[in-house]
Amino acid sequence: MTNMFSERLRALRRGQHITLEQLATALNEQQSVETDDHSNTASQIGNWERGIRTPSYVEVRKLAEYFDVTMDYLTGKAERDEYDLGRLFLSGKQLSFNRELLSGRDRYEIYQLIDGYLHGKENRFTAPETNQQEELDLHLDDH
Repeated sequence: MTNMFSERLRALRRGQHITLEQLATALNEQQSVETDDHSNTASQIGNWERGIRTPSYVEVRKLAEYFDVTMDYLTGKAERDEYDLGRLFLSGKQLSFNRELLSGRDRYEIYQLIDGYLHGKENRFTAPETNQQEELDLHLDDH
């Protein structure tokens, strides 16, 4: 874990152009109430990035939340970051689509649409190709 974790942590931090000090401050600001965390320091994070020390589960979770990635991605268990849209829609994060902010009602309705689509897949049949093409024609040439 350490090698992949170190590389990904460094890449995430540098990708956001933040210093070790800025990251330590941000992590200290997001300390959870349920745990009695000690303060994070720039040198501690530097040690994580160099693979000299390994962070605790709580620290990895805080980093994953801060960078908005999964713990599996951060620790190298997942090759790519993966988002669960259901969790994302139900989260408190502001969501937008094509730069338009989604309201709570929008989020709920889109969640229901996706849920219905996925649960209805097994009941659908594949139309012949010609009909399918006609259904997909959005009449983009009509003005």
